[in-house]
Amino acid sequence: MTAPQPETVAQPAPPRRPEVVLFDLFETCLQLEGLRPRFVALGRPGHELELFFARLLHQGMALTLAGDAPAFRVVATDMLRRTSGRDLTDDQVASVLDGFRELPVHDDVRAAFELLRDAGVPAYGFTHGSAETASTALGNAGVRDLLTDVFSSEEIASFKPPRRVYDFAVQRVGGDAARTALVAVHSWDVHGALAAGLVGGFCERLEGRIPDAVLRPHVSAEALDDVIAGLLALPE
Repeated sequence: MTAPQPETVAQPAPPRRPEVVLFDLFETCLQLEGLRPRFVALGRPGHELELFFARLLHQGMALTLAGDAPAFRVVATDMLRRTSGRDLTDDQVASVLDGFRELPVHDDVRAAFELLRDAGVPAYGFTHGSAETASTALGNAGVRDLLTDVFSSEEIASFKPPRRVYDFAVQRVGGDAARTALVAVHSWDVHGALAAGLVGGFCERLEGRIPDAVLRPHVSAEALDDVIAGLLALPE
């Protein structure tokens, strides 16, 4: 009797140099630190910024799991009131959330964008926030013209990281998943992109290391421009 042969498991193809690069925007490119003085101006402690944003992401992801998610600003409004006071007026809420339009970029953003421009690789901003708000902030920082476009998964009523979000993004830029990279400081965002078949670039600036529970990114580095240099060094 012939012994059963072990099943052959297909190995994923080695990563190739991306033909398109998608950048997460809030925290990866735009500094949330710019919102902290707005909390203080309301008489709130500055550390509420981190709690607010964590709750915003949690609520947006939970609503996405339940079905269609509301727009980013709707969720942000609810979570700001939960964090900093249910009695906040509409004007007080706006005084914080309008600050997303004025966020500065991190120091390594321009160099990362310029590396792709010089290599002839189109770069896109890809957020689950407001594309118009993020685009305005990038324009104020003088780097918007280095991106081909800025768009949001709000178009499909979803926060990241379900697979459909990355499928939508690849279709939106007219690319191929295996030649499209997602770059982010959030390991869960890179994990979602990898699970959808994209190339993953993880910038360690925020989390400090690659968590054990996520898929391993193809490229990781402390600085955003070093991540891009690593992606560009992948074989053609």
